Amino acid sequence: MRYAMAIDTKKCVGCSDCVVACQTENNVPVGYCRDWVTETVYGTYPLLELELRSERCNHCADAPCVRCCPTGASHIVEGGVVLVTEFDCIGCGACIESCPYDARFSHPEGYVDKCTFCIHRVRDGLKPACVSVCPTHCMYFGDMDDPNSEIAQILKKRKYKVLAPEAGTDPKVYYLI
Repeated sequence: MRYAMAIDTKKCVGCSDCVVACQTENNVPVGYCRDWVTETVYGTYPLLELELRSERCNHCADAPCVRCCPTGASHIVEGGVVLVTEFDCIGCGACIESCPYDARFSHPEGYVDKCTFCIHRVRDGLKPACVSVCPTHCMYFGDMDDPNSEIAQILKKRKYKVLAPEAGTDPKVYYLI
């Protein structure tokens, strides 16, 4: 089992419903977020293109945050989901510095926090909160090892990219282009 997420950059409208759903579902403190929307402009005027992306932890198969964690608080669980055990985290920030996606933050209670792919929901057979509320249905989530899953099917049919491929982390968030 390998969980992954794909986000269709042609359908995302940058509404940030995914951000609010995550904050609500996971009790993220006001002023912090586990996911966010970015805008990137490509081209030269007047031939410009705008790409909107919902970004988060990429749940890397070769996660530098896990390798550098001195306490083992950052670890990988079933499905390849990268988690932080808050009670084991000493808040040193090594994982924050090692993440090529800037996907972690220091929680006000002294531990590092990040996206969990809403594994608590996934274990109950639900989709991550961000995926479940997306009004344009531009987010896909599932098991890449299941050839019949929606995520496996969409990645077979569409071209995609990952962020920071040069980091060599084998990320599990894909951006459909």
